[in-house]
Amino acid sequence: MKKHILCLGDSNTHGYCADPTDCADGGIRFNEDERWTCLLQKALGPDYLVTEEGLSGRTTVFVDPLHESMDALSVAYPLLKSHEVIDLLIIMLGTNDTKDRLGMNAACIGLGMERLVRKCMSVDCWADNSKPNVLIVAPPPIGDELNDPAMGVTCAAKSRELAKYYAEKAELLGCHFMDAAGCEFNPVDHMHLTSKGHAQLAERFAKLVPTLL
Repeated sequence: MKKHILCLGDSNTHGYCADPTDCADGGIRFNEDERWTCLLQKALGPDYLVTEEGLSGRTTVFVDPLHESMDALSVAYPLLKSHEVIDLLIIMLGTNDTKDRLGMNAACIGLGMERLVRKCMSVDCWADNSKPNVLIVAPPPIGDELNDPAMGVTCAAKSRELAKYYAEKAELLGCHFMDAAGCEFNPVDHMHLTSKGHAQLAERFAKLVPTLL
């Protein structure tokens, strides 16, 4: 069986494109030649299976009062079981957790990631009943230029702190860690990856993932 990598994330895993002029198909989602998950699949080759689980607006554990079923915690068990067997789980969440309406600071978001990872590690979905293998990814921090009333005014600052807390949680939990800072965002909303940003992220994963399996 192929080595199975499950990518659990939000809109930047789903491939949302905020600038249709940057998308080959001119739509709101990057296609299979552009999304980082698909580029990772191509880079790793036929011995690997990369599966997308991206949902725009998804958080780690925090319930969004405006949209239902956005927290990964509440769906973690059926989601992971539906994709078993899993050799590596990549979790890149936290951007939506910074929304002002959720009222969480970066430390609390770190605790949310810890709780989610502990839940995922408890699910019997791992290859050959082996030890859970999780890569925690700090998403690229939101740009200070963001002007989105629905996100709020504090989210950019909080997002810059996530890498510190996520690295600490990864060490505590015995997980792997990667900081995705530096991957290019579009100038429209300053929080969604460009096609170049997807390629940059895929390149980082392609170098790291084989060393974790």
